[in-house]
Amino acid sequence: MNVKIFDDKTVLGMEAAKAGAVKLRAALAAQGKASIILATGASQFEMLSALTKEADIDWGKVNIFHLDEYIGLPEDHPAGFRKYIRERFIAHLPQKPASFHPVNGSDPDPEHACEVLGKEIAACPIDVAFVGIGENGHLAFNDPPADFETEKAYLVITLDEVCRKQQLGEGWFPTFDDVPKQAISMGIKQIMKSAAIINTVPDQRKAKAVKGALEGPVSNLCPSSILQTHKDCHTFLDKDSASLLTGKY
Repeated sequence: MNVKIFDDKTVLGMEAAKAGAVKLRAALAAQGKASIILATGASQFEMLSALTKEADIDWGKVNIFHLDEYIGLPEDHPAGFRKYIRERFIAHLPQKPASFHPVNGSDPDPEHACEVLGKEIAACPIDVAFVGIGENGHLAFNDPPADFETEKAYLVITLDEVCRKQQLGEGWFPTFDDVPKQAISMGIKQIMKSAAIINTVPDQRKAKAVKGALEGPVSNLCPSSILQTHKDCHTFLDKDSASLLTGKY
């Protein structure tokens, strides 16, 4: 895994976006089209903003997927990730993407939503996945102990308490009880199929998870540790999120 550490999360976000844009341009040049995965949450603000400003990307040839969505939230809920992607990313692109594949957490049958998305992503091999790490070490909403073996592209997840407290702490919900208990998440194996992974992780509150992900054993008790095994994964940290690391990077 390639690891880079920056002084602050603004520069981190810009550099992560720049690295991802290089991979995206290469895929477009080689194939005439490309597919990406986007993470959401507060840790991705700077990176996503910078990515929309990257030049020489024909977004009209890019298919966009995202990692997860809460079950039971209406599509226009302020904490919803479909709304997040549309308002914080797609609305700022210079042109419409080739396609956007929202995770339909509003579907009364979440398993059906997973099946639909599974078929859609199977037709669009992922060139670049933009991901992050949760405070509990999760990757997407695959909380520990994560299922490293499932072949499902998307699955229904019951969120653990640490994950739900993170969502409350980031200000997405007014009370803990308002945080949904379940979500649809992209599976670990599906994420790992991505040709390249850009992993953006700022903030002190992520330091323990970063330590486990980068320097701990590969274990489903720290789901993001699986990124150690990916052949083209690039992790971008700031001094705060890297503060517990002991290795030289």
